[in-house]
Amino acid sequence: MYQEKAKILWNNRVGNQYYKIGLTCHNGYSDATPGQFIMLHFPGRMSPFLPRPFSIHSIINTGGRAAGIELLYKVVGEGTKMLSEHGKGEVVNILGPLGNGFMSSNHYKRIFIVAGGIGVAPMFFLASYLQTKGTDPFECMVFLGGRSKDDLLCADDFLHMGMKIHVTTDDGSAGDQCFVTHPLETALEMNLPDIIYACGPLDMLKCVAGIAEKHTVPCQVSMETVMACGMGACLGCAVEGKTASGNYMHVCSDGPVFDVRCLKL
Repeated sequence: MYQEKAKILWNNRVGNQYYKIGLTCHNGYSDATPGQFIMLHFPGRMSPFLPRPFSIHSIINTGGRAAGIELLYKVVGEGTKMLSEHGKGEVVNILGPLGNGFMSSNHYKRIFIVAGGIGVAPMFFLASYLQTKGTDPFECMVFLGGRSKDDLLCADDFLHMGMKIHVTTDDGSAGDQCFVTHPLETALEMNLPDIIYACGPLDMLKCVAGIAEKHTVPCQVSMETVMACGMGACLGCAVEGKTASGNYMHVCSDGPVFDVRCLKL
């Protein structure tokens, strides 16, 4: 991992309350895997006191090496509001890449990607990564859900990769009016994938995990939670494991990506 001062390359609004920010980074981020994250803090400021976790949305490559990272974030509180007010050339502190990312395999040919709202942030990195590993985009199906059309992100990016997309919204303002897990289960009943990757709200992940278990399909989920350190020291991001003793794991160090068979969701 690398602790460094990162210069802002851009910080652009891409939708209602959503932004993409580019940051310089150590070239060691070339080895980052989809699902890993960074902890971001504002230098010289006491508020917000704690750093914030952000999934890596993409790697900015120059000459085959990482020159920067891009984050996709939503303004939901004091920290993200402050971040949205920072501009090109300003500096933030970052620590990363942290955590364990998604595991891929050459045996995974047919792949389902499920993203709810801002949960799409690491899934774009995952889709790009799968392409570099030779995955056929026509064998990938993306299930993209949001409360409304304003919460649907990266749809064009997935389409440009050649992936099939099924869009849903809670209010029916775009795609089908239902939860994103409804078309997911319908698709599984027609043709089982080799694996399901998912990131989004906890209730969505619980449902995805249940569907995967019902159909005996491997499933990996990226958990979203509040963190104070990102390295397993504060023990504040505990999740219950699915063991006889009910042992707890920590999202920052054991995750944020988990095989659902290890979690008690």
